[in-house]
Amino acid sequence: MYVVESKGGAIGCMFLSLFFLGTWPAIMTLLERRGRLPQHTYLDYTLTNLLAAVIIAFTFGEIGNSTIEKPNFLNQLSQDNWPSVLFAMAGGVVLSLGNLATQYAWAFVGLSVTEVITSSITVVIGTTLNYFLDDKINSAEILFPGVGCFLIAVSLGSAVHASNAADNKEKLTSFSNDTKDGAKIKDAHISNETNANNDKVIREDLENGLVSKEKAKFGTAHFLIELENKRAIKVFGKGTLIGLAITFFAGFCFSLFSPAFNLATNDQWHTLKAGVHHLSVYTAFFYFSVSCFVIAVILNINFLYRPILNLPKSSIRAYLSDWNGRGWALLAGLLCGFGNGLQFMGGQAAGYAAADAVQALPLVSTFWGILLFGEYRRSSRRTYVLLVGMLLMFIVAVGVLMASSGHRK
Repeated sequence: MYVVESKGGAIGCMFLSLFFLGTWPAIMTLLERRGRLPQHTYLDYTLTNLLAAVIIAFTFGEIGNSTIEKPNFLNQLSQDNWPSVLFAMAGGVVLSLGNLATQYAWAFVGLSVTEVITSSITVVIGTTLNYFLDDKINSAEILFPGVGCFLIAVSLGSAVHASNAADNKEKLTSFSNDTKDGAKIKDAHISNETNANNDKVIREDLENGLVSKEKAKFGTAHFLIELENKRAIKVFGKGTLIGLAITFFAGFCFSLFSPAFNLATNDQWHTLKAGVHHLSVYTAFFYFSVSCFVIAVILNINFLYRPILNLPKSSIRAYLSDWNGRGWALLAGLLCGFGNGLQFMGGQAAGYAAADAVQALPLVSTFWGILLFGEYRRSSRRTYVLLVGMLLMFIVAVGVLMASSGHRK
């Protein structure tokens, strides 16, 4: 099997993983904003997510001759290594639950802020656990300042969200500039108590032709209203606590999958029998992805017939016939699968605490959020200042965490 042995190779894996893991959420968000049911999207996504693990296992996992020290993927399938297999599968379960939760959180909280919050929880809990599981092979004097930088960026990200929410509320109180032929629209002040009534007013205005049907410009109140009418998950009239609760749940799940994978590949708790080799990163990733796939299929088939958050019911037949956006969903699964695989390959070489630097993926997600979805367009100067500060701190955080890379003996 192929083993990443150099620090440079490990960092290269982390950078590729950072790009892939920051891009697939943008694709999933795009499909939801176009009206595709999240259950359909996630079922497509999970197919290619598993396919990526199979490709990695039968390529990198089978390169070269199998030895006792470096057994190939197929040789390990018949070994008595079930304690490590269970750790890997547990990691897959919590990752699947986290990914599934974020698909709904993106609609309520937004792509950038969801990724910021979940990544912060992952860094605080997951990176600390990995540091001790890896027998402190990473430089603590570099690693933990990097975690601190990440937390500063998280604080700035929360401020960005609050500022941008205030900007959007102001836009929705007076959107006469977005009406057709200068027609004035009824006042639609958005607050927690009146969101539902405002949603009804907005929809009536659209039906009555008071809002222009021309393509809305990013950042305008008309754009926000148009988006609500297109998207699959309706958010007007729903409390912010729903989105935040889903986001924090996802972050907690994400914080556990990497330590579980670490235990699967390095057996720090000595659960394997004497003479049984540790799981290779490719074998562990295969079992990890299989459990991720099984949980995703079970939950999403259930959500087809018992949807949550007032989504419409669907069926397996409707899912199979829904080809709108299927190619994008399949691409998202490949990106996520290869991104996770590269993270684990880099972590096995340089330490999983350092590999958690890929949790700076909000840097990439924010870029796609601005480019594809017009997030923060026509916002206030305060929002822009906070946004730039957040992005700069993320750049510092990922650089410091990667600099803390050690080398596993």
